[in-house]
Amino acid sequence: MAKGPVATSSDDELPFETQEPLAADERSFFGGRPQKPAAPNAKATLPASLAGQEHYHGHRERLRDRFRELGDTALADYEILELLLFRLIPRRDTKPIAKSLIERFGSLSGVFGAPAALLTEIKGVGEAVALDLKLISTVAHRTLKSELRSKQILSSWSSVIEYCHAAMAHETREQFRILFLDKRNVLIADEVQGRGTVDHTPVYPREVVKRALELSATAMVLVHNHPSGDPTPSRADIDMTKVIIEAAKALDITVHDHIIIGKDGHVSFKGLKLI
Repeated sequence: MAKGPVATSSDDELPFETQEPLAADERSFFGGRPQKPAAPNAKATLPASLAGQEHYHGHRERLRDRFRELGDTALADYEILELLLFRLIPRRDTKPIAKSLIERFGSLSGVFGAPAALLTEIKGVGEAVALDLKLISTVAHRTLKSELRSKQILSSWSSVIEYCHAAMAHETREQFRILFLDKRNVLIADEVQGRGTVDHTPVYPREVVKRALELSATAMVLVHNHPSGDPTPSRADIDMTKVIIEAAKALDITVHDHIIIGKDGHVSFKGLKLI
């Protein structure tokens, strides 16, 4: 016996079964009883898949109103994420999804810094939603980076830290990045020189200095992350930094600082008087 059409759905949408009665039900052609017309005063019944929608439709409007009238300070992190997910997942209650994301990744920055593959492990987050979250993260990173251009890095230090934290704090592997500066300490280039494992990145001082010469840089800021979350420098970090400083000094290139980024903070070699 043939069934009425059923629309399939992705992770990001609720299933929606068509309920519209057919003028000539195909079952009547196969000996089935004709459907009785509905009584004039009979109430229409919502399909089960739509029965729970009202509670979150009203919630969405209330949350939007709070944001519109009071701004982001009136909302918790998961509620900010909820507002965004309204657009990305229009036909599902996004509150439990937002809470699951924050719980799994620890914070808003953790959610946006998480790899797409891990985001899709959260129930309700499909590939399309994960890609949109990563796109939003990229926009945020590039916005922060654009604020550094044409500015003297040493006089915009808080912006440097904010950018490096956004770009590297939630990487699952170590990453060694260099900010190359001109004689006015204005950013020339921001380049990732190497990626390694969870606790090690191979760094070649000769290649670092060679790249600085290619860019006509006269100064550098070294940056790398610790995926463990603890930004405390290791003995290997300290030794490697000293070798780079000596190699650069011979060519009149200054290393202003080496910053280690952790999930919840950072460490400056200059601040620790290691430079």
